[in-house]
Amino acid sequence: MSVLQMQRISICAMKKDRKAILEELQRLGVMEIETSRMPSEGLEKMDTLEDRQKFEKQASILDQALDVLQEYAPEKTSMLSSLEGKKLVERKIYQDVVSNRESILDTAQHILLMKKKEAEAKAEIVKLLAQKETLLPWLSLSVPMDYEGTKKTKVFIGSIGSVMTQEEVMAKIAEAAPDLTACDVEIVSADKDQTCLTAVCLRTEADLLEEALRSAGFSRPAQTITEIPAKEVEKIEKRISEADKEIADFGKEIQDQAGHRENLKTLSDYYRTRAQRYEVLGQVPQTRNTFVISGYIAKKNAAKLAEKLDREYSLSVEIEDLPEEEEAPVLLENGKATRSVEGVLESFGLPAKGEVDPTKIMFVFYVFLFGLMLSDAAYGLIIFVACAVLLKKYPRMSDGMAKSLRMFMYCGISTLVWGILFGGYFGDVVNVVSRVFFGHEVGIPALWFVPLNDPMKLLIFSMLFGLIHLFTGLAIKGYMCLRDKRYMDFFCDVVLWFAFLIGLILMLLPSSLFYSISQMHIVFPAALETFSKVLAIVGAVGLLLMSGRSSKNPALRIALGAYDLYNITGWLSDVLSYSRLLALGLATGVIASVVNQMGSMAGKGVFGAIVFIIVFIIGHIFNIAINLLGAYVHTNRLQYVEFFGKFYEGGGRAFNPFKANTKYVDVKEETK
Repeated sequence: MSVLQMQRISICAMKKDRKAILEELQRLGVMEIETSRMPSEGLEKMDTLEDRQKFEKQASILDQALDVLQEYAPEKTSMLSSLEGKKLVERKIYQDVVSNRESILDTAQHILLMKKKEAEAKAEIVKLLAQKETLLPWLSLSVPMDYEGTKKTKVFIGSIGSVMTQEEVMAKIAEAAPDLTACDVEIVSADKDQTCLTAVCLRTEADLLEEALRSAGFSRPAQTITEIPAKEVEKIEKRISEADKEIADFGKEIQDQAGHRENLKTLSDYYRTRAQRYEVLGQVPQTRNTFVISGYIAKKNAAKLAEKLDREYSLSVEIEDLPEEEEAPVLLENGKATRSVEGVLESFGLPAKGEVDPTKIMFVFYVFLFGLMLSDAAYGLIIFVACAVLLKKYPRMSDGMAKSLRMFMYCGISTLVWGILFGGYFGDVVNVVSRVFFGHEVGIPALWFVPLNDPMKLLIFSMLFGLIHLFTGLAIKGYMCLRDKRYMDFFCDVVLWFAFLIGLILMLLPSSLFYSISQMHIVFPAALETFSKVLAIVGAVGLLLMSGRSSKNPALRIALGAYDLYNITGWLSDVLSYSRLLALGLATGVIASVVNQMGSMAGKGVFGAIVFIIVFIIGHIFNIAINLLGAYVHTNRLQYVEFFGKFYEGGGRAFNPFKANTKYVDVKEETK
């Protein structure tokens, strides 16, 4: 229906025009490069890996600089900033940025250098704090930690890994070195983990004292300094203060570069698009003086592209239809409204070769069923207005987001219509407010009927809408069979199923079972009753005999037909799935009514009004959110499982044109 026909386009041009032609193709974005099917004899490909990696590295440097800028000088954004899309840059500004790319790249590297220096300063502070921590127990030491004594005395400075008093240390030394004649011990500090001390003896008896100290668990400090500890700590604190100032200066220097943010973004995308061009360039076969590029293009764009290139360059363009066996990429073309549900279709899968694009028909059913599930006029109006305002305010939002918002906008209109038909305006808020606060109940009557008062009626219509949905899917399958001239498949797989199903439905309508469900007494003329039975029997027999027509074995053929006939249970299951239209439609109204009742429990008066407003706002926001999600999920399910199950498999590959895939900006094209 809306799948564009693809053609193969091959361009042979002079090598000197290679860069300009690739830039033009990238700017237009209408051609998918695919050179694997081209003959390679006499042609070679250029190794562009090094150049491409260079551009990717430069783009990465700019991205990193932007991340650093965002950390130190964040852009002021709103909650809806994600909808703004990429900034549109004038061509002249873009060219100015490209001309000054070296200085802009230097700015990015300067930002990263400041960040690196800041990180080094922070690492130094961590190191200095660790050094300070090791010196704190030695602050009262009045000599340097590497002091070893005088000419005649030996000083030992260290710690014992337990809490000990001076007397206990002296006792340990006396016990371990009874021949030691003179020794003095001074406790510098002690905590639960260690005892720091100094010990002095005659230099001639140093070995005896050292051995005795070791036996007590003595060890020298891991860090020895030439300064007195207190003075060393002062130096460390001064250096930490200096490092803190450096960090602040580095941060300030980075913040001062915030004015270059837009140039950094633009240049990053410039290098990004150049890397993309070089990636394609590495795939292009070429000779000494010429190059050849080939790929897919939509038929409607092929002649325009060929004419444009032929007008500007000396080249040869060949356009040809694709062979039957070649799997072409898929590009859909739909109107502005129907395009809104393309994202739903793409989530399932694009049309495979030979399949139709169901987007237009799916759009009608999607919007119809979504509104029926939500079915509150006030909710629908809120959704419609919110989406319309966002689409108007943010015209440059991403294509996928725009499609989604436009889809919900149309679903909001459908919800508004169904809400009017069912008389739902924030549930029954008009009735509740008029009864509680004004003492006289009034309400807005339903244009059709109120589902809460007549749920079985809604159930019957839900089944009817489901049958229409399913029969439409089966009809599309019939269309595909007729289009492909598969007339036997059309008769056996479509006509016989229609006959069987319609016959069964006509037999069901006047039955007591249908009456017990719908309370509708339907009487058919005898001729119509007979016709319905004949139609069902003919359809059943035809399916039994023809469904297994691919098999030449009569017994297997009948078995396959019986198995296909058993698929009537699948149809019944599919129809029953549409009862979710009733369930979600009632859920919206019930929850809304409960919220209104809860809000009115405080009675009338100022306090009651305040309570009602608070409960009303919170409750209905919750109800919109939960039922909007439910309607979205279950509408998708009805499309994917029930509707698509009748005719559609998907699996097509999306058309991937060669274009500038930028991250931050789009370049405004000059109009001639």
